[in-house]
Amino acid sequence: MIRGFTSVDGKLRPVETPMAGFDRLVWIDLANPTAEEEAHVEHRLAIDIPTLEEMQEIEESNRLYIEGNATVMTALVPWGVAEGKPAMGPMTFVLTGGRLITIRYHAPKSVVGFASWAEKIGVDCSNGEATLVGLLESIINREADILEECSRQIDTVSASIFREELAANETSRDFKTLLYQLGRAGELATKVRDSLVTLDRMVTFLYQIVVSRKGTSEKRARLKAVLRDVDSLTAHSDSLSQKVTFLLDATLGLVNIEQNSIIKIFSVVAVIFLPPTLVASIYGMNFDHMPELHFDLGYPLAILLMLVSAFLPYLFFKRKGWL
Repeated sequence: MIRGFTSVDGKLRPVETPMAGFDRLVWIDLANPTAEEEAHVEHRLAIDIPTLEEMQEIEESNRLYIEGNATVMTALVPWGVAEGKPAMGPMTFVLTGGRLITIRYHAPKSVVGFASWAEKIGVDCSNGEATLVGLLESIINREADILEECSRQIDTVSASIFREELAANETSRDFKTLLYQLGRAGELATKVRDSLVTLDRMVTFLYQIVVSRKGTSEKRARLKAVLRDVDSLTAHSDSLSQKVTFLLDATLGLVNIEQNSIIKIFSVVAVIFLPPTLVASIYGMNFDHMPELHFDLGYPLAILLMLVSAFLPYLFFKRKGWL
């Protein structure tokens, strides 16, 4: 699918038939493009659009380069977070002839809604470079929102782990659910950090190009602000990852403590019932000559002996504070 946008007074306006008004477009968004759509755009703009396999290359030289009059940049962009299936997908940004071309094979919320946001807010989208800067700001803002949501989830889990008392209907904490929630939060923070690393490289590369082309001071200032935001979000994601690691260690420690408490209870119960078992075993032997065999009070005496032999270890453990 091809989405096209033109600029009216610096604001983005969608074009219903992008191919018909191709020359007026400042932003061409290729979402899951077909081979025919790629070929058409390549022919009209005389550029080589990278394939999905090329976009997934990890070498920096394959993600950031200048080919003829086109500047090609690729970064990882988060998507699927709102649907509960967070993932990172490569997205390529091409600047050529005053236009911005984006190629993506997923639907990031920050990109899909950028056009309507830019139309309402009125950020500068007079050309491809300005539109790209605004799009990067939208992506960074979205990643900041994701990290904030991730931070709230981690704080909720932390409160559940370190609360002093259990709820009235709980016998123990649901450590399986807590570990699952921590794992998802840690995975999300790691994915966002991977995206921020690629965005940092891309924005630095773009800033050098804008400086070399003597771009406006406003554009350079916006790119510097984006770089500062990326640095601060990277530090925030590192902090969240460290907190997740700490909470995982704490949760596993609490699991070990609870397991040790259960094993201790079983051990104490086994020791308490060991003397009565010994008494019952002795009087359960079938020898002909046993002194208490024909004793009238033998049965209640054996029961009493078993109770006393069980109570004495219990009293000992209680006094030692092992119960």
